[in-house]
Amino acid sequence: MEPFQRIVMPIIFISTFTRSTFGFGDALIAMPLLAMAVGINAATPLVGLIAVTISITILIKQWRNVHFKSVSMLIISTLLGIPIGILLLKGLYENAMKLVLAAVIIVFSLYRIFKPRLFTLANDRFAYIFGLLAGILGGAYNTNGPPVVIYGSLRGWDPAKFRATLQGYFLPTGLMIALGHGIGGLWTEQVLVNYLICLPVVFIAILLGGRLNSKIPKGKFDNCIYACLIVIGIILLINTGASFRMDKL
Repeated sequence: MEPFQRIVMPIIFISTFTRSTFGFGDALIAMPLLAMAVGINAATPLVGLIAVTISITILIKQWRNVHFKSVSMLIISTLLGIPIGILLLKGLYENAMKLVLAAVIIVFSLYRIFKPRLFTLANDRFAYIFGLLAGILGGAYNTNGPPVVIYGSLRGWDPAKFRATLQGYFLPTGLMIALGHGIGGLWTEQVLVNYLICLPVVFIAILLGGRLNSKIPKGKFDNCIYACLIVIGIILLINTGASFRMDKL
């Protein structure tokens, strides 16, 4: 129990706190670290269950802040994009495409930080485009989050609406992923025990993250979002580099 409390639970706390504060980023933080700590087969279903728990917990109190029109448009176009991603983007150049994706995320985020008033989206006219892109990237690389996060930032939602709307988007997709883990036999007894052990830490992190989210001024929130995206891009670069080296061996 001690190694679990000392290694796994701090990772769960940090990743959940990040998701609760900004609305995204938990899996990209938790998965690489937990995969090293407990193995990929234990980490994947654990992160999936916790992600659903985070979304449900936030939405219980914040569902009124969800922009349902945006969520429905994003989910529909994401579902259309997933098979396209599976068909078109998987292949010999997967690692190269991941590097391009990471570079685009980092460069775009840096650009928005230094020129934040360049443009915004006044309505949901482009939601289908961002959702389709999210589906393509999700189908190919399991990275459907960044396009939706960028869309929410460009729409200019306040921190509470941004956080809640992202959960409205991630909950149905997360449920499908988690159920897939269960059907695939990944919900072992140990995974479920670990999940139950983590729940107190998860709820504390959600509470603290929610409080921090409410204190971030709208003008600074966008820069925080893009700073998180830069971190995600860097993590993606590191993970892709490691994958590339493994393929070489």
